[in-house]
Amino acid sequence: MSETGPAPRGDRIAKFLARAGVASRRDAERLLAEGRVVLNNVRVDHPATFVMPGDIVVVNGTVVDAPDRPRLWRYHKPDGVMTTHKDPQGRPTVFDKMPPGMPRVVSVGRLDLNSEGLLLLTNDGALARQLELPANGWLRRYRVRVHGEVEPAALASLQRGLTLDGVRYAPIEAGLDSRKGTNAWLTVSLHEGRNREIRRVMAHLNLQVTRLIRVAYGPFQLGNLLRGEISEVPPKVLREQLPIHRGS
Repeated sequence: MSETGPAPRGDRIAKFLARAGVASRRDAERLLAEGRVVLNNVRVDHPATFVMPGDIVVVNGTVVDAPDRPRLWRYHKPDGVMTTHKDPQGRPTVFDKMPPGMPRVVSVGRLDLNSEGLLLLTNDGALARQLELPANGWLRRYRVRVHGEVEPAALASLQRGLTLDGVRYAPIEAGLDSRKGTNAWLTVSLHEGRNREIRRVMAHLNLQVTRLIRVAYGPFQLGNLLRGEISEVPPKVLREQLPIHRGS
């Protein structure tokens, strides 16, 4: 048996291109199918091809730089901005708002068009998927303004979870912070963050969400970030929160 163990296989070509900021994995596979990717002077068309350190990858005639280390940013998403790279209706997107010099990034989860607050962005698709895993046990915490009659007992019942239109929602922590007339501010915390989950659950309680702000995603906080502002998470903090990346 070899003392050094099996030789490393490197990254699959689609993952390499995604980490290098060339394209998403899906788009990278399309580039491969179209014959636009060359590895060490050989055209590549199979996504199971591996890229090793020192290999030369060329896309559309341009050499691709090796991927950067995994990086993470906190971004204060304004409302009215889409969390998507392309919008068929031509609405502004988060990625249109990135400052000059930013690498290609992907979002960790999403915030819908009318939601605002903390959105995590990373240059590493694998890191994004890791941060989205419910197994992390990380809470997503929101400040939610609602219109309607808030019943504390109804909010407390959400801790048992509920099923709406055949969709099962995990337990939700919701508390009343303040109330003025028919408007109130709530703090809502949940683990999964399904599409439009808070709005649907509040509608079930006859409450209309008029503002929704994410203030925390696991250990990462919105803090004092201004609307539209972006700030990179220091590498030391990233390593402390994600031990799997200590060697990055």
